[in-house]
Amino acid sequence: MIRDTETLNVLLDAVNRFVREALVPAEAEVAETDEIPERIVRGMKDLGLFGLTVPEAYGGLGLTMEEEVLVMLAMGQTSPAFRSLFGTTVGIGSQGILLDGTEAQKAAYLPRLATGELIASFALTEPEAGSDAASLRTTAIRGTDAQGDHYIVNGSKRFITNAPQAGLFTLMARTNPADKGAGGVSAFIVEANTPGITIGPRDRKMGQRGAHTADVIFENCRVPAGQIIGGREGQGFKTAMKVLEKGRIHIAAICVGVAERMQRDALNYAVQRRQFGQPIAEFQLVQAMLADSQAEIYAARSMVIDAARKRDDGQNVATEASCCKLFASEMCGRVADRAVQIFGGSGYVADHGIERFYRDVRLFRLYEGTTQIQQIVIARNLIREATR
Repeated sequence: MIRDTETLNVLLDAVNRFVREALVPAEAEVAETDEIPERIVRGMKDLGLFGLTVPEAYGGLGLTMEEEVLVMLAMGQTSPAFRSLFGTTVGIGSQGILLDGTEAQKAAYLPRLATGELIASFALTEPEAGSDAASLRTTAIRGTDAQGDHYIVNGSKRFITNAPQAGLFTLMARTNPADKGAGGVSAFIVEANTPGITIGPRDRKMGQRGAHTADVIFENCRVPAGQIIGGREGQGFKTAMKVLEKGRIHIAAICVGVAERMQRDALNYAVQRRQFGQPIAEFQLVQAMLADSQAEIYAARSMVIDAARKRDDGQNVATEASCCKLFASEMCGRVADRAVQIFGGSGYVADHGIERFYRDVRLFRLYEGTTQIQQIVIARNLIREATR
């Protein structure tokens, strides 16, 4: 649902210009240094990217899901590492507060998240718990002392995006160890400077250099009781699922944007590269690869926009969100593979950058629920509907 087309178009023009003039020229630098330059972070803040989904009442832009998708399609035209910094903040990092937080929690944190003063992170995954969020082992045990009600948190989280830069964590922990299922999990807002938190070394990853992940270890970390999201125990699993549902549409949009970038680069190369006295774009087998990629990109874009509109209309889009994540991430991988094939030997070396995208997009099929998890979610939802 687009509420103000004129204002949205101004934002999209600004984002497209930022991508074209600031981000694309910095892709190689970020890949080499594994750091996003401060000048680019400032530019993100100035554009309001950290507050895309934060309501205007808290200093954000308050975009709808469809509007957010359109911005992500634009951001996908460059390295996905750039999006990861602010996208995790406006997405899974802060959505728990926005969706289920108390008014006091929203007032305390959303304005600072919207300006980029605080970078947010989503601490769900553990060494033995990822998509199976109900099997979390990190505990938060309630107690009372002279300083008031609090929880003592112990446990480890793994592959946590933005952990090295985070100012706060949306933490999922088990408040009722006797309840081994989803009902024993609660969500907390934990500030990163809380004593008892240790951030592990940055993970060395296949791709997306500049987007940092690390382990987060909680050792007797004292969290005030007022930091439990929504003020109630046992709601953490539901919060996580709502956050991930929205996040899957967001990631699917990025997949489409990156696929469009790779397709454009492959097409331009095919038009310019000559073999046997003619551009390779004239060869039918090259044309077939370009055509297949274009058809799949169009299908994924249509899916994502449709799911976003349905969510804005208040419909339950759990199945649609998983469909988008599954199809768009797999599509993006196929487009990357075809692009490298069209580039030939040039696609295997770093000069053209397509090999970097090939590595970067592999992550899309893993995080926020693997392809196989999306298949399970979709099938279970279908079966549940059929057997009501």
